[in-house]
Amino acid sequence: MVRFIPHLVLALGACVMLLPFYWMVLTSIRAPAEIFDISLWPIPDNFSGGANYAQAAGTVPMARFMLNGVIVCSGILIVQVLTAVPAAYALAKLRFPGRDLLMALVIAALCVPMQALALPLFVGLAKANLLNTYFAQMAPFFLSVFAIFLFRQSFRSYPDEIIEAARMDGFTEMEICWRLVLRGSLPSLAAFAVFSVVAHWNDLYWPMIVVSDTALAPPPLGMLFFSDVETGANYGALMAGAAMITAPMIVCFLLARRNFIAGITMTGVK
Repeated sequence: MVRFIPHLVLALGACVMLLPFYWMVLTSIRAPAEIFDISLWPIPDNFSGGANYAQAAGTVPMARFMLNGVIVCSGILIVQVLTAVPAAYALAKLRFPGRDLLMALVIAALCVPMQALALPLFVGLAKANLLNTYFAQMAPFFLSVFAIFLFRQSFRSYPDEIIEAARMDGFTEMEICWRLVLRGSLPSLAAFAVFSVVAHWNDLYWPMIVVSDTALAPPPLGMLFFSDVETGANYGALMAGAAMITAPMIVCFLLARRNFIAGITMTGVK
């Protein structure tokens, strides 16, 4: 009986974590008269069907918001991987003067919040006439120190003997980095991809600063525009919109969950 206690505690914790999502979905299918009903029964008395979802999709260009989110998140992820993987490989497997100092700077950069850099980044983008563009939404996140740290921890566990053998066979350092070391650390790549996509899909702070054009709004900012249109009164439609932009992230995590867990555990193994 005692061995089931940890599972019971974890199940209770999962219920607490999932309750807001359950309430969001439940509210999204309720009629306006039942929005503030505290009942958790899965099927409300006045089931609205897809009315709230139709209103959420029809009032504002929800498909456009989600497409913008895909473009921004994909662009950020691709550039982050292209910049972080070589840097992490150099810090993990190459010996050169100042390597420890650079690693210390990477760790220190993890402590710098985005809000501290927002003003100079905004001024620079404004002077370059790049506000209200996809580039403005992506540029501050092209270099990810978290990605460098995560990949570096994973690359350290890759056998040095294989790298030496590859060098003797004529592989360049970039070929070793991309074709061997990264291929052996795909779970870490999957884990970082989940972290990056979820973080930037849900980001409201930076897009709210650099985007004022509805056609370029990512999902969270689009929901803010939708709230303005609806004056915050139609909570059923708001929750329907929130459910629509949350669903892709849940699917993304479920598809990558095994590699995600493996990637997180690999970063602590040398």
